[in-house]
Amino acid sequence: MTDYSAATKLDPNEQHFRIPGPRDGLSLFLRFLTGSVQHDRPRRAVLYIHGATFPSALSIAHRFDDRSWRDALIEAGFDVWGLDFYGFGHSDRYPEMSGPAKDHPPLCIAEDAAAQIGTAVRFILGHQNIEKLSMVSHSWGSMPLALFAGMHPALVDRLVMFGPIAQRGPRRYETAPAFPAWRIVTPEDQWNRFVEDVPPHEPPVLSRAHFEEWSQRYLDSDPESRSRDPSGVKTPLGPFSEIMQAWHGKLAYDPAEVRSPVAIIRGEWDGLMLDDDARWLFDAFSNAPEKRDIKISRGTHLMHLETMRHALWHETINFLRGNT
Repeated sequence: MTDYSAATKLDPNEQHFRIPGPRDGLSLFLRFLTGSVQHDRPRRAVLYIHGATFPSALSIAHRFDDRSWRDALIEAGFDVWGLDFYGFGHSDRYPEMSGPAKDHPPLCIAEDAAAQIGTAVRFILGHQNIEKLSMVSHSWGSMPLALFAGMHPALVDRLVMFGPIAQRGPRRYETAPAFPAWRIVTPEDQWNRFVEDVPPHEPPVLSRAHFEEWSQRYLDSDPESRSRDPSGVKTPLGPFSEIMQAWHGKLAYDPAEVRSPVAIIRGEWDGLMLDDDARWLFDAFSNAPEKRDIKISRGTHLMHLETMRHALWHETINFLRGNT
């Protein structure tokens, strides 16, 4: 069996935790970084929920030019946690991932992932002796995040959904495509996805040098990645399946169940979160006591890796602090 447990620290002060997950025999990986203790204010914790293809080390914790989204949050007074779902990063793989992909349904659907979030949240609250925390999600991660938040409002402070997936109307005479359990995602697949929404004749928003560094760390997230031709990371397909279902009229959660403040943050060029999507989702959070829809120029669905990432950090911190 491949060992996914060994994780390199991305900061000398980073702490790693392996905790029993909701599936018997499978453990979850959490990374944690805290700033200096400020005795004049209570500790505030943030849990990051990753999207469909890459884990926490490659998103909130990845440093471009020696600085990450996590660093900005810590400087703003937050303790920051990152969870890797089963099948990603340093969490255990589903046993089904060792067999043919066609033999099993898509892995890591929102209901399953929400249970993993629940396990992580309860560990974090106990570890830090706090009553609630805030959460930040990317893309499909908004689905298990909102599913958990709707079921456990007392444990959730504020929610930031970066590039969330919204429901679109059912398509006549068309059903959502079926997916196998997993697939291989190569760095070239990632590059094509990262740049496809930048309009023609616009300057790049992601440098090739930054991507090349990132892509090597991406391959590192799967110890078997470089044994494949081409090199690629084995990735659960539950998230892709649920994105397609949402775009065929079936979202994995009911936004009206969420009763925490919610911010939708999206890029101007986000092809997965269109203006109509944002409008629908904003209205669907009908019981959220506070809602914001924040649109940032010159950003795509991967803005946290792009030149406008600092604006994403700024808006995230403002909302989590409760600033107007």
